[in-house]
Amino acid sequence: MSRRRTLRWWLGLAAGPALAPVARAQTKLADTQTKLKEGGAEIEVSFESEHFDLPQAALLGWVSQAARAVSAYYGRFPVPRARVRIFAGGGRGVSHGTSYGDDGVWCRISVGRRTTVEDLDRDWMLTHEMVHFAFPSVARRHHWIEEGTATYVEPIARVHIGNLTAAQVWGDMLRDMHQGLPEEGDRGLDNTHTWGRTYWGGALFCLLADVGIRKNTANAKGLEDALRAINRAGGTIEADWPLERAFETGDKAADGRTLMELYRKMRAHPVMVDLPDLWKQLGVGREDGRVVFDDRAPLAGVRQAIMLGSGGGRAALANIDRKRRC
Repeated sequence: MSRRRTLRWWLGLAAGPALAPVARAQTKLADTQTKLKEGGAEIEVSFESEHFDLPQAALLGWVSQAARAVSAYYGRFPVPRARVRIFAGGGRGVSHGTSYGDDGVWCRISVGRRTTVEDLDRDWMLTHEMVHFAFPSVARRHHWIEEGTATYVEPIARVHIGNLTAAQVWGDMLRDMHQGLPEEGDRGLDNTHTWGRTYWGGALFCLLADVGIRKNTANAKGLEDALRAINRAGGTIEADWPLERAFETGDKAADGRTLMELYRKMRAHPVMVDLPDLWKQLGVGREDGRVVFDDRAPLAGVRQAIMLGSGGGRAALANIDRKRRC
């Protein structure tokens, strides 16, 4: 089973609404600890390094924002307690995120000493790492679903709190989802462990599952219903599960079949998805460099529901005041 999940790559997502501006100052934070409460959980934040240009309040606000996004998608924070350890990197920006579940649930992530508030507001890595908390650890050959869920859920979760727009997320999918398609020599998701198939192949699986569930339930259910059910059943990063158990649990809460059917189809065989047709069906395109939507498209309602959430993530959030992943 995978005991860690690490992230060292960049999608270049556009910024959403900025965090509150703060004065630039060298702040000594090593050995300090603060406990935050978000989504019904307690999150302990500690610092391994001494000096950051940003004050502690800005860094804590960044952690809270990521936790709010994940809580909005899952209806609550996926574990009751978690730790975030921040260490200083060189230059600016966020990097080197790794999530663990072998000594409680926690992640370690680097923030450049000269990072700005705008850099934190554009960051997607901490949200990605927190999404890892919500899914069980599975056999190494299934690493694609661990990374795929984090890649797919992270931007949608940020839409739920207004940190990204739907147009930004669909634009990124238009640009990047093709990297998850099989290439020559591919032997299915379980047997092809390239970067593209692990991250974007897993994300493509999630997109197809989301669309399939929503089509089968007339938008009454979506992938988040399946992922919430897996998480509520104890499927967190601390738990070792067979992948089939996770998908069967998710299917029971959604449309009863999509995850397992899609997995049987894609696990050992290269499945070429017609992405241009999928975008057309969803009513997503580009004109003059801009993302445009066609609300007359057959699956326009599915497209809209994916970003809004069939389970009312934001409303649910308002009602709640050992493994390692990258």
